[in-house]
Amino acid sequence: MLGMEDAGERLSGKHIIDVGTGAGFPGIPLKIIRPGMRLTLLEATEKKVGYLRHVVNRLGLEGVTVLHGRAEDLGQLSQHRERYDWAVARAVAEMPILAEYLLPLVRIGGRVLAQKGESAPAEVQRAEWAITQLGGRMRRLAQVDLLGLAETRYLVLLDKVAATPPQYPRRPGVPTKRPLMQKAPG
Repeated sequence: MLGMEDAGERLSGKHIIDVGTGAGFPGIPLKIIRPGMRLTLLEATEKKVGYLRHVVNRLGLEGVTVLHGRAEDLGQLSQHRERYDWAVARAVAEMPILAEYLLPLVRIGGRVLAQKGESAPAEVQRAEWAITQLGGRMRRLAQVDLLGLAETRYLVLLDKVAATPPQYPRRPGVPTKRPLMQKAPG
């Protein structure tokens, strides 16, 4: 299983982006346990961005950038496209959509880590084609049992093995309306 210490060791000295970070999870706790990593927090809701800036300042966290924006836009900007060692997300979207948000941000050789609920195995299966099209490869689906929670949680780990085609991510809203799915033959 992917333990926090294992993930923490892999994140030291790396550049991580937390997409749809909300209140800063998992990015801020990862930064606290691995202060040597560089962290970018991406959030689309302006009010949450203000909160995140306050928390980062209050905690005195260095090497943290808080951005107001959408993954679809950021993934097309040269200063962010394929620049991160890791992209992480929690409770953002189903896997075919999430893959389109995250994989364009990760460099070849980098990784994606998504926290998912009990539907993760089915989501990953539906997303396999999209993951491949976006330059990724499924590495591991790990079940995580959390004390006090009846629902099973999963960590989805993807490797970035090829460049993401330039048309991805598509413009804001399109991945949600038309997720990348393999077309049925015929």
